[in-house]
Amino acid sequence: MKNKIFFLLLSVGLLVSTGCSKKFLENTKDYTQYGEPQVFSNETLAGQYIAQIYQEFFGAYNNPLQQVVGLYNTNRSNMTEELGGTIINYTNPTITLQTVTDADGYYGVSTSGSANNPYTRIRYCNNIIEKMDEPITDNLSASFRASAKGQMYFLRAWQYFDLVRVYGGVPIVTTVQNNSTTDPSIQVPRAKSSECFAQIVKDLDSAAALLPMSWASASTDYGRLTAAGALAMKSRVLLTAASPLFNTDWDNPGDPKWQAALQASLDAETKLTAAGYGLYGSSAKDWASMTTQGNSKFNKEALIVFQFSNTITSSIGFGNSWENSLRPKDYGGNGNGISATKEMLDLFPMANGSRPTVANGYVDTFFFANRDPRFYRTFEFSGEKWSIKGNANKTTWFYRWKPSATGKVSYYGNNQTNSPAIVRKMSDPNADSTGFAFSNTNIFEYRYAELILNIAECYAATGDINDAVTYLGKIRARVGIPSTNNYGIGTPATKYEALNDCLYERQVELAYEGKRFWDVQRWMLYDNTPKSGNSVQKLGLTPLNGTHRNGYYWQAKNYTSTDPLTDSIRNSILIDPDASTTNFNAQIAALENVYRNNFVMTPLDQAWDQVSGTPVDILFRPNYYLSGLNSSVLSIDPWITQTEGWLDYSGGAGTFDYQQ
Repeated sequence: MKNKIFFLLLSVGLLVSTGCSKKFLENTKDYTQYGEPQVFSNETLAGQYIAQIYQEFFGAYNNPLQQVVGLYNTNRSNMTEELGGTIINYTNPTITLQTVTDADGYYGVSTSGSANNPYTRIRYCNNIIEKMDEPITDNLSASFRASAKGQMYFLRAWQYFDLVRVYGGVPIVTTVQNNSTTDPSIQVPRAKSSECFAQIVKDLDSAAALLPMSWASASTDYGRLTAAGALAMKSRVLLTAASPLFNTDWDNPGDPKWQAALQASLDAETKLTAAGYGLYGSSAKDWASMTTQGNSKFNKEALIVFQFSNTITSSIGFGNSWENSLRPKDYGGNGNGISATKEMLDLFPMANGSRPTVANGYVDTFFFANRDPRFYRTFEFSGEKWSIKGNANKTTWFYRWKPSATGKVSYYGNNQTNSPAIVRKMSDPNADSTGFAFSNTNIFEYRYAELILNIAECYAATGDINDAVTYLGKIRARVGIPSTNNYGIGTPATKYEALNDCLYERQVELAYEGKRFWDVQRWMLYDNTPKSGNSVQKLGLTPLNGTHRNGYYWQAKNYTSTDPLTDSIRNSILIDPDASTTNFNAQIAALENVYRNNFVMTPLDQAWDQVSGTPVDILFRPNYYLSGLNSSVLSIDPWITQTEGWLDYSGGAGTFDYQQ
């Protein structure tokens, strides 16, 4: 009897043939004409089946700010200081989410159909894992079967990890089950969060044992999951498990969860280094260019990498949407770029690594002066060189003018930004303006730098401040921050200060890579809820609740109906972060002078964060850290309990404690 799940997957239609966005999948052909015996006895067809499962997991992932496997939207990125202007339900102070109809619907529903939801994807993984040990696959080589199982263990672990990050503990299912509403053997209750983490780690260990550290044929397999990625993911998973969201004992330096996370992270560092992985390059210029070094080419910093096609033929592949979203209209982009919030512009260190305070010489009027080298590769501001194909010295400007207090506003280049700077990180200096929508720039979902930051955080949490600072220094040394005073970090007096430094460095190094929300969530930084163990207060941070994202304009000092700058003035400014220090400083000084003579900082016409036209502050309620289960789940699976802080299907209080 043929396996039902196999045909459910085929019935979806081969997504790869109608627009795969992952480079190594693009040569996959439609195999729906074959039955299970043919597919699982032929490595080419079985490989295409595995490629389809990748597509189910990652087909919608074409922007680094998108998050959650299979879902991939920017909602969570919109709940941090990185992005302004969009109030998600979870941060909307005018509503309260608590009922089953309010809960996140990511979990999906129990169904015999082929909807691409988490447990369907888990079922696909379970099916391949089981099949590779059955006689039907005897014609496949041992190495093929091992790598197939390894990839499925990794995918299953990743899916469970995202389920846990959304809901806490969930039912653990590791075998293919037949759908039934009456079979009690498949009525699996929610496992504890700790049990889910244990299963995730077990799967990642299995993946690491079965997969290569890197694929022998980069031209055909680069982008597939590897043992290196599994080891790194184990570090991320255990770091999350040790953090306040899931660990009531996080404040104990001897806590076994921190020790486990540290050991896994150091083990990953040792094995990855031996396999040729590490921090890419030795300068800020290298740091900026790492994602544009070419497809199907091993990059030592890329632990989990997604590649894209630059073709405009949708039947072959889809491109990375990031470039198109970054480039403003006068570059040929699809909008005004991603305006940088003032919070982000004021965040990055000074050039010597110190925090940007008045005492350290920071003046927000001249936010572009004397900053961390990464600042100039993360943001684009007026007069800064940002090249494209055919124009290596192209720049743009972000300012506006108007003829009177109530007159019509004009924007240079029609760039109607809410900030004097926009995001440029991970853009391609050789991008073709006629094809931004089909950029093939890689997305590094997991960089080696994140692993180094994980190690630093674990050391800080266990009270080893010196080693924490040493690892933070590795991140800063790579981009050229001077080593004086521990690369500007100084010497933290307590583990709390060291943890603060770790989270700060993650904000800077991993900005706009889709990581910030998870750090805010696992450290419970929206408020001082008792379940966090007062993490915000202890780390000396300001809660995100009660704050809002700010922007402002560079506006002409005087009312004018014409552009306040001449072509000659604009052409005299070309700020090149790769210029010599002397020349670069002179360029920055020239821009300061242009600002003094022509512009003032002007508040936005309307609050950036608003609901129905009314300005609001972020309010993320304590029960939102982990969602309750939706009515579509609890109505069908009554044996599954609801999360604390949420109401169950009958309106009673949820009882599931996600910190167990």
